[in-house]
Amino acid sequence: MATVHDAIINKLQDHSEFDDADRTAIRALPHWERTLAPNEDVVRQGDKPKAAVVVIAGVVARYHTLRSGRRQYLSLHIAGDMPDAQAMFLETMDHAVCALGQAAVSLIPHDSLLALFKAQPNAGAAIWRETLIDAAIFREAITNNSARPLPTRMAHFFCEQYYRARAGGHAQPGACRLPLTQVQLGEVLGASLPSINRALRALRRTRTMTFEGGELRINDWARMAEVGDFNAGYLRARKVRRL
Repeated sequence: MATVHDAIINKLQDHSEFDDADRTAIRALPHWERTLAPNEDVVRQGDKPKAAVVVIAGVVARYHTLRSGRRQYLSLHIAGDMPDAQAMFLETMDHAVCALGQAAVSLIPHDSLLALFKAQPNAGAAIWRETLIDAAIFREAITNNSARPLPTRMAHFFCEQYYRARAGGHAQPGACRLPLTQVQLGEVLGASLPSINRALRALRRTRTMTFEGGELRINDWARMAEVGDFNAGYLRARKVRRL
């Protein structure tokens, strides 16, 4: 398992230029580690955190809890992601962050990150560039969940998860871990379980993918991207391994 510093550097270098001083400053950041059980929260809605979460292994998710108790998952995050970096400038968290499957995270004090921004502006700019890419993913999710029919919506979501996993070096050719149940998949895509079942059957008939046991397999990437109306430009990844 990569160290938190390696995870941050590898992720940021995917879209930003770094020098040795930037890497040295990031490697000096203090942190403490935490292992999360499936569905365990690392940040709760309403918290006032003093440290930023960095994903080291596994998958975590942002989510809102609805009055009914049902969750609406907002985004998924893999190694190197900082799913709550914006909390450095917000008093109270307006969402929660939990593990999907077992996961490992590190927490870095906000004060240390803010000091990094002042000492190494280039590294600070890279972290904020990462939050801008994160915002682009949010915008795409809004469009996806509100404007595309469910089979297309699901295909787009699968394409994004596989593309990001490949970009980060966390997937094998044609496959990546995606530890979601069908219920959770519905909570990501804003659809009922029967609708999710029908959409999965429709996608399987295209022979572009399979999704079973928490593993996503892509059999025909070009066709899958076409079905999902997927263009990866909003992810800004420069070093994507061959798909």
